[in-house]
Amino acid sequence: MKKHLCLFLTMLKIGLFTFGGGYAMIALLENEFVSKKKWIQREEFLDMVAIAESTPGPIAINAATYIGYKVIGVLGSLVATVAVCIPSFVIIYAISLFFDAFLSLTLVAYAFKGIQVCVIWLILSAGLKMLKQMKKTLFHIAILFAVITCMVVLSVLSVSFSTIFYILISGGIGLFMYLLGMLHRKKEADG
Repeated sequence: MKKHLCLFLTMLKIGLFTFGGGYAMIALLENEFVSKKKWIQREEFLDMVAIAESTPGPIAINAATYIGYKVIGVLGSLVATVAVCIPSFVIIYAISLFFDAFLSLTLVAYAFKGIQVCVIWLILSAGLKMLKQMKKTLFHIAILFAVITCMVVLSVLSVSFSTIFYILISGGIGLFMYLLGMLHRKKEADG
């Protein structure tokens, strides 16, 4: 029961202090569950981020559900998912009641500008941590540079290209390379 409460409070805290969505939450999740509590190994966390990104739904909820399930089981996934959603729901509901008056406050406008910088840093730091932990194989580096090149070129040319396609294409290439490796290993074993 103590682990349930700890999971609930941790996810509630992360949900409350994460601005900018699920990508900004990745750094906080890693800090809490990999570095501090050591409930998840780094390699598994990287896999969890890939799975949470590639499955339908918001990455924050997918990640919370996975972590909860990994730590406690089915009840843990429910606890973590609800806990990470409660702060956003309450804050958005409160803002919606006073939306027009809220946005017209100069202090709020400046706070949002400051939060934008923080969000960029959280996303960048999560990406850099994952990059440092990534196995540095030729394949991984080639995929990384191909995706970065595509993102920069398409952004400069103002071409709208969903990040989902980057994920699907990279996943497809990874699956193709895996199958190619299996065929190669099978051919060596047979011949």
